[in-house]
Parts: sequence; structure tokens; C-alpha cells
Amino acid sequence: MENFYTITENRVLLAAIVAWFVSQGIKFFTCLIKTKKIKMDRIMGSGGMPSSHTASVMAATFSVGEIMGYNHPIFGGLMIMSFIVMYDAAGVRMAAGKQAKAINNIIEALGAYRVKIDGQLKELLGHTYMEVLVGAALGIVIALLIN
Repeated sequence: MENFYTITENRVLLAAIVAWFVSQGIKFFTCLIKTKKIKMDRIMGSGGMPSSHTASVMAATFSVGEIMGYNHPIFGGLMIMSFIVMYDAAGVRMAAGKQAKAINNIIEALGAYRVKIDGQLKELLGHTYMEVLVGAALGIVIALLIN
């Protein structure tokens, strides 16, 4: 159990967790200011400004860079994984969100024909390129501050 407590000294993990909480907090408070309503799904939900997935992976990646060096193979591997996460956030998940919106519109239009579905499909899935870019910048800054 003693070794378990050393996890609190893991700056890579700490940076990733802090980046996630900060980015989700930004989403929550931005939504609160804009809508003047508390929307708890903004605490855990995906999509929106900034990308918390991107912030987390970039914080972890740049923490490894700071600790092990930017020429270390692990940093290189993590950068590749980070680019995959960012591509997924801005490409694949964004497309899935657009498809969900189209399907929801079709179901609404066919509502008179008694099409049954349990609730609407989630439309806010992915990110714009700007949301991913801001998430990346946020993650890098947090990594540099923690390390």
C-alpha cells in the first residue's frame, strides 16, 4: 500500500488530471454564464470549448517531455497518440455528432408517423479545430506549470 501513495507524486498523471478538471470547469462556467442555467452534463460531457481529451493527453505528453526530455522515444510515441486523439476529436467524433443531429431531425419530422426512439441521440460529441487547438495549448501550459 505504501507504493500506492507514490501515485500522488506522479507529475504526468497529475498534469493530465488537472488539465481535464480545468477544461471541464471552463466548459461548465462558460455554459453557466451564457445560459444562466446549471447544466451538470457540462461537468462530464464531451464536446465544447476546450477539448478536455486533448488537454489531458497533451498535458501528459508534455510532462513526459519535461521529465524525460523531448528527444526521448516515449515522448515521440505519446505525441503520435496525442495526434490520434486530436484527429478523433475533430474528425470522427465531430462527424458522428453531425450524423446524430441529422438523425434526430429525421425522427422529429417522422414523428407524425409514430417513429419510436428512446430519447434523442447525443449531438455534442466532437470538437471544432479551434476547440482542439485551445485544448492542446491549455494542456501544454498546465504541463509546463506543474513540471
